[in-house]
This record gives sequence, C-alpha cells and structure tokens, in this order.
Amino acid sequence: MVRVSTRLPHTPPPATGPGAPGDAPAPAGLRIAGQALAAVVAGYVAMGVTAALGLWAAGAADLPGGFAAVLAAVVVMAAGGQVEIVGSAGSLAGAQGELTAMPLTVTLVGALVTGAVFLRPLRHHAVARTGDLAERAAAVTVLWLAGLAGLSAVARHDFPLDLGVGDSQEPLADLFGELIDAADPSVGFRTLVGPTLGYGLLWILGVLLVALLVSRRSPLPARLLRHQEAVRPAASAMLLLLLAYVALGLVVGLVVAATKGHAAETFAVLLLGLPNVSWLALGVGIGGSWEGTVDGPFGLPMPQVLDAVLRQGGDGTGLSTVDLPSLAAQDARAWWLLPIAAVLVLGAAFVAAVRSPAHVRPWQHALHCGVAFALTMLAVAPLTLVEARFGLSVLGIGDLAGLGGEVVLRPQVWRTAGFALLAGLVTGFLAGMLATGVRHRGQVPPGGG
Repeated sequence: MVRVSTRLPHTPPPATGPGAPGDAPAPAGLRIAGQALAAVVAGYVAMGVTAALGLWAAGAADLPGGFAAVLAAVVVMAAGGQVEIVGSAGSLAGAQGELTAMPLTVTLVGALVTGAVFLRPLRHHAVARTGDLAERAAAVTVLWLAGLAGLSAVARHDFPLDLGVGDSQEPLADLFGELIDAADPSVGFRTLVGPTLGYGLLWILGVLLVALLVSRRSPLPARLLRHQEAVRPAASAMLLLLLAYVALGLVVGLVVAATKGHAAETFAVLLLGLPNVSWLALGVGIGGSWEGTVDGPFGLPMPQVLDAVLRQGGDGTGLSTVDLPSLAAQDARAWWLLPIAAVLVLGAAFVAAVRSPAHVRPWQHALHCGVAFALTMLAVAPLTLVEARFGLSVLGIGDLAGLGGEVVLRPQVWRTAGFALLAGLVTGFLAGMLATGVRHRGQVPPGGG
C-alpha cells in the first residue's frame, strides 16, 4: 500500500533586512565609490592622528592659533605636497624661504592604511578584472586629490616674527621701526596647489601600485598572474625590509628617549621622521651616500652625528658627504650599520626565496632580489630629501643677524641604487642556496634546482 502524504513542503518565512533576496543589490559604481571613500578617509585620519601626535610632542600645540594649519601642512607634505615660506617685514624688507621635506612616519602610516583598506574588498576574489581594478583606483585617486586640495586650502598661516637678538643688543624690530615701517614683521607658509596635486597624484598611484605588488593574497588580472611568482615574493620582502628598519629605529629611539633625556623631542622625531633616519641608515649600510650641509642656527633634529657631518662642509662646494666612513669618523658605532644591513638584507632575501616557487633557481632569485632592491632604493632614497632655507633681508640684500639658515640633505640616488643592486644580487643568490632545503610552494625539482 502506498501512503500519500498531504503535508505541504515547509516554506520558510520571507527574508527581511538588507541581505534579503528581494532587495535590489547596491549598484556596483556606488559600492566601489563607498569602498574608495573608506580607503581615503582611513588614510587621511591615520596621517592626521600621527602628525598631530608628532606636532604635540614637538610643542606645536603652543603655536598662536596655527596648530590646525600646521597639521594640515604636515599631512600635505606627507602626501608629496609642497609648501613655501613667505614673510613680510614692511615695504622694504621681506622674508624668503623654501621647505622641501616629507615627514615619512606620517607618509608610511598613511600608505599602509590606505593600501590595506583599498585591498580589503578584493580579498575574496581569485582573479580581478582589469576594469574593476581601474575603476577602484580611479575612485580612490579622485577622492584622494579632492581631500588633498581641501587640506591645501587650510594649510596656510602667518606668525608674528620675534626679531630680538639678545639682551645686549637692540631688537631688530625696533631698528626696523626706525629705518622702515616694519614694526610688525611676520612669517608664514602657503601650499603650492599645482605641484601639490601633481605630486599627490603620483603619490596615491604609487601607493596603490605598491599595495597590489606586495600583497600575497590580493587578486591580479588574469594576464598578470604569470608574472606574480617573479614579482610578489621579492616585492613583499622589500617592504618587510623597510618595515624592519623602521622597527629597529623605533627600538633605538625608545631607548634614547628613556636614557638620554629630551623624551618629547625624541618622540616628535619618531612620530614625524623615523623612516627618514631608518632608510638613510639602510642606504648608508649597503654603501650608499647622501650629501648636504647645515648652515645657520637651524639644523636637523636627528641624530647629532648626522648634523655634525653636515656642518663640516667637506668639499669645495660646501657640501659634506654622508656615508659610512664620514659617520664613523664622528662616532665609531656607525660601523654597526654595515653588519646590520648585511643581516637584514640577507634575511629579506631568504624570506623571498622561501615564498618563491621551488623551480626558481638561485641565480634567478638573485636577479629578482637585485632588481627589487635597486628599485626600492630608487623609490625610497629620493623621499629622504630635505631642503630648507630661510632668510630675512632689507632692500633685498643679505641675511640679518644670523636669522638666515640652510639645511640640505640630498641623496646620491644612483650610487645608492647601484649598491642596492649589488647587495640584492649577492644576498639573493646566497638566500636561494640556503632555501633549497626549506619547504617551498610546490615540489622541489630533482637535484635541488
């Protein structure tokens, strides 16, 4: 006998809420715009918080009504923008200056946060469509430049200039008041909007490109998948190397703050310019060099041995060379930069070798690491550039009472990149040999490759 059931199949209650099948999915363009906005906002917030903490440690909170403008200027410079110094001391006197520098701690934090949030929506995809990546990158770029333009409008302020030169001398302000109508001199800063947006465009495009290159899990377009085995292990290892130097510099800075005094100034350097020092140490440790000078009452707030070398004016041009021998002549502990660089660069090359497929031979790995390290220093060394000049003149003639100053620290990029290429080739080959007995992705070929 066949029993026929009269029970109807169970029907679940209708779904409700934003994920319900009946709800229309959000348009792709709107979703991409929202994710791009999240990346931009997260990046600027991270940069703003880092810069604010650094400026507070440096004592900028006491500036007369200009903290917000200075904060905006620091974020602008961290994103590649340019700021000019302007001043007025009456109809016949003026202040001139220029400032080119990147607070690389703020830059690094912003790049890491922006890149991570940009990549987050892609993490569950196996392959990315070229059009989708282009749309996402374009949305982030447009929003980033809009934010940079807004900050540029805020990054402008004038401060009254105190021209007193000492208890035993008549203040320059009184002297100007007698000679010319200049009783209230001031100095300020402005953002150069055109160059700022141009360099800001290069900055954000570079951040997005590097984020895709160093990420081991984010998808790439199908046509680029065959290149990721040669690029991504070495690229991610180079980022790891840069971060390792920053971490090491942070440890040294904390020790200095705890043992040498001047903790606030040290924390200001850590929060604003830690990579400026750390990556210079990396370049010098592999044989690279910088050149520059310090003239006048101003100087580099980091470290004293570097300031001492720059004040020597070693050659006929008045520029000093900053390299391992010149630093060691001031402080013999600078020789430690050489073995530290050897160990950390070899470690980064070993990480890249282990992450590479087993079929990559040592000579191929050496080539990958050499090219990657050279490109890394070509990108990083120019970011450490510092050029700051300021002068107060009457009738356009000369600086007054030592108020003028100049600080220059300029990388010798091609020399540094050349040594990076050599170091990458050597450590890459050694790391490739060492990694033959370590588990790789894939099968180890017969004979160890």
